[in-house]
Amino acid sequence: MITVHTNKAPAAIGPYSQAIINQGLVYTSGQIAINPETSNIEATTIEDQTRQVMINLSEILKEANSSMKNIIKTTCFLADIKDFATFNEVYAEYITTNPARSCVAVKDLPKAVLVEVEVIATINE
Repeated sequence: MITVHTNKAPAAIGPYSQAIINQGLVYTSGQIAINPETSNIEATTIEDQTRQVMINLSEILKEANSSMKNIIKTTCFLADIKDFATFNEVYAEYITTNPARSCVAVKDLPKAVLVEVEVIATINE
């Protein structure tokens, strides 16, 4: 297993890694809308938080020699299921390959964010 770390995405805020590479796959930890330059949540809307999450995921995948096009599975957590359609619109701007996906509403997310996403992707050979 190889641990992935980039300063272009938020540092882990607990005892975990940004991502792990194992047997040709990269598994990211859930990403929330932390701006890695400030370590703060600056976005306040579901659209802007989703964009920051996707940027964070993209940077982690890049560091792992992968990309958004290599995603095979996503797990998405929403603080409010009413944001589902709006979330989907932004999600589809970044993830265009229609991977397998789960999307659920949860009671609470870290730092009271509106969205968290984790992915599994293949690495480039």
